[in-house]
Amino acid sequence: MLGLVCALAFCFHQFRAVSMIAAAFVVGFGYAAWRADTRLQRALPVAFENRNIELTGFVRGLPLQGADGTRFLFEAESNDAALTNFARVVQLSWMAVDASKRGPAAAPPPALCAGQRWTLVARLKRPFGNANFRGRDAEAALLARNIRATGYVSAPGAARRLPTDAHGFALTIDRWRARLRERVLTSLDGAPHRGIVVALAVGAQDVVSDADWTLLRATGTSHLVAISGLHSGFVARLAALLSGGLWRRVRWRGLPAPLIVSAQKAAAAGAAVFAAFYAALAGFNVRAQRSMWMLCFVALAVLSGRRPASSLALAWALAVALVLFADPWAVTAAGFWLSFCAVAAILFAIASRGRRASVGFAEEFAVPQANEDPTSSEPGDETEVRPRLQIRDRLGDVTRRIGIRLLAWLKRTIRRIGRAIASSARVQYAITIGLAPLTAYWFFQIPLLGPLANAFAIPWISFLVTPVVLVAVLLPAPLDVLAYRAAHGLLTPMFDALAHLSGPAWTLWRLPQPDGFALAAAAFGVIWALAPRGWPLRFAAPLTWLPLAFPVSHAPPNGAFRVTALDIVQGSAIVVETMHHTLLFDAGPGPESTRAGERIVVPYLFARGLFTLDTLMVSHFDSDHSGGAPAVLESIRVRQFLASLRPREALWRAAHESGSALLRCVAGQRWQWDGVVFDVLWPPGGPLAPKPNATSCVLNVTSAAGRSALLAADIEADVERQL
Repeated sequence: MLGLVCALAFCFHQFRAVSMIAAAFVVGFGYAAWRADTRLQRALPVAFENRNIELTGFVRGLPLQGADGTRFLFEAESNDAALTNFARVVQLSWMAVDASKRGPAAAPPPALCAGQRWTLVARLKRPFGNANFRGRDAEAALLARNIRATGYVSAPGAARRLPTDAHGFALTIDRWRARLRERVLTSLDGAPHRGIVVALAVGAQDVVSDADWTLLRATGTSHLVAISGLHSGFVARLAALLSGGLWRRVRWRGLPAPLIVSAQKAAAAGAAVFAAFYAALAGFNVRAQRSMWMLCFVALAVLSGRRPASSLALAWALAVALVLFADPWAVTAAGFWLSFCAVAAILFAIASRGRRASVGFAEEFAVPQANEDPTSSEPGDETEVRPRLQIRDRLGDVTRRIGIRLLAWLKRTIRRIGRAIASSARVQYAITIGLAPLTAYWFFQIPLLGPLANAFAIPWISFLVTPVVLVAVLLPAPLDVLAYRAAHGLLTPMFDALAHLSGPAWTLWRLPQPDGFALAAAAFGVIWALAPRGWPLRFAAPLTWLPLAFPVSHAPPNGAFRVTALDIVQGSAIVVETMHHTLLFDAGPGPESTRAGERIVVPYLFARGLFTLDTLMVSHFDSDHSGGAPAVLESIRVRQFLASLRPREALWRAAHESGSALLRCVAGQRWQWDGVVFDVLWPPGGPLAPKPNATSCVLNVTSAAGRSALLAADIEADVERQL
C-alpha cells in the first residue's frame, strides 16, 4: 500500500510538472500568435504594390549610407491613399542619382537622421524573402523588426523636409548613436578596422569590412564585435566597483551613506543602471537585452535582500524580457540562441563541477609570529638570559621573515593565476562544446582554433579595447579622437595575430547544415559531456556527434542528377549534382545589385555541404548571371572555370588566381559524370558576338534513363531557331 501511495504521489508530481510545462507552452504560443496576428493586420494591399504613394512621417533608427544611396526606416504617420491598416514602419532606399542628369531628381540623398520629418513619394511592395531551402528567412526577419513593407523613394525631387522633428526616448537614443557613429568614422577615416570601433561604440555592424568579418568568423571571434553580455558584464562590474567605492565615501547630514543603504545594494543599483545605458548604446540588441535583464533581476534581488541563482536570472531574462513580452520573434535570430545557450552552457558546467569549501589564505599560508618563533624564549624566563643579538643576526632574522612573506605571497599569486586559468579553460570548454552544434547549424562551420583565439582575444577586447572606446564615448571633442585612434591601434596587433592563426585551411571545419535528428543528438551529447563527474559513460558523449560530423549523403544515385534553381529574383543560379560531382551554372547578381552570390549562392552551397565545385559555368557577361561569380571563387574551391567571356574580362584573372583551370565555353564540348552526360550546345567557336545574350552558354544534361534538362541562359529567338 505504501508503495502504491508513493507511486501515485510520484505520478501526480510528474503530471503536475508536465501540466505546468504544457500550460506555459500554450500561454507562450498564444501570446506570440496574438502579437503576430496584430502585426500582420498592418499590411500593404496587393493593389497598391509598385504604385506611387505619398507618405508623411519620420526617420527611425540608424540610416545606412552607402556609395549607391541611403537605406533607412521610415515610420509613416499618414498616406495619400487613405489606407487604414497601412504598414506603419517601412524600409526605404533613397538611391543616389548620377550628377550628370538634369532636373530636380539629380540631387544626391540628403543626410538623414532619426526624428527628421519628411513628406516623400515612395513605391512599396509587401515583405518578400527568397524561397530557398536552408536559407535565411528574410520575410520572418522583416516581421520580427515590424517592417511591413519595403521600397524606394521614387521621386527624390518631390521630397520635402518638415520643420518639426519627432521626439521620444528611442529617437533621442538613435540620434545620439548616429552622432557617435559619425564621430568615430570621421576620427578614423580610412582606417582598416574602424568598423570594429563603431560596433563596440554604438553596436552598429554595418561598417565592418568584409575582410574583418571573414577573419572573425574563421577564428570564432565574431561575437566580440557585438556589444554583448561579455562587454555588458565587464562594464557592469566596473560600474559596481565605482558605485560601491563612491557610496562608501558619501555622507548624508554627517551620517555615512552605507549606514543608510549598504554599499552592496548601491553597487548593484549602479551596475543595473549602467547596464541599461550600455544596452541603449547598443540599440537594445538581443545579447545586450539578455545581459541587461539578468543584471536588473540580480540587482532587484540584492536590493530586496535575496540572492537568486544565476540560472533563475537567466530564465527570467529569457521568458519575461524577451520571449513573452518584449520580442516573441527573437527565437528566429541566431544571436538569441548563441547568446542564451552560451550562458546556459557556462552555468551548467559550473553547477556540474560543484562548489568546494574555500580555505582562507591566512590559514593556508600562515606566517609565524614573533612569539611563535622556535628560536625565541619565553619573555618571563630569567634563568636563560640571552646575550644581546648582533646587528647581523637581527638583519638575518628580518631577511628570513621577509623571505617567508614573499614566498607566501608568491604561492598565493601562483594559486590565484592557476585558478583563473583553470576557470577560463572550463568556460572556454563549455562554450566551445555548447555552441558547436548551433555554429554548425547557423554558419555551417566550426572554428577549431576558436578556444585558442578567444583565449587572448576576449581579454584583449574586454580589458583594453572596450574601456578605451567607452572613455572615448564619454570624452568631449577633440580628446575623443585620440582615444578612438588608440582603440584602433590596439585592434591592429590583435587582428594580425588572428590572421596568423587562421592561415592553415584545417583551422576551419566546414560542415553541412545538420538536420533535426543530428542537431538533437548533438545537443544531448553536449549535456552529456558537461554533466558532473561520475556521470555514467561520459567518455561516450562524442558518439552522439557522429550524425553531425558524418552526415548521410543525399546525393542522387549513379546515372541520375538533381537540378536546383535558386530563387535570386533576377538572373540565374542553378546547381546540378550527380553522385560525386557538382556544377554551378551562373552565380546570380553581385554587389551592383542584390549580392546574390554571397547572400544566397554561397550559403546554399555551404548548407548542402558542397565545399568544392567541379565546374563553375558562367553563361555570359551580364551581371545578373556573372556578378556573383567572384564571391563563389573567393569562398569555394572551383576545379574548372568554364565561361563564355571575352579574354580581357576580370573574371578570367580571378578564376586563375583562385587556382581554377580555365576553359572557354564552345559548342561540341562533352563530358560524363557518374553516368550523366553533359553537352554544350552553344556558342559556336570563333570570335564572340558583340551582344552578350547571343554568346550565352547552353548546356544540356542527360541522365542514364534519358531524362534531360536544358539550361539556356539568355539566348534569344534567333539562337533558339538555330538550335
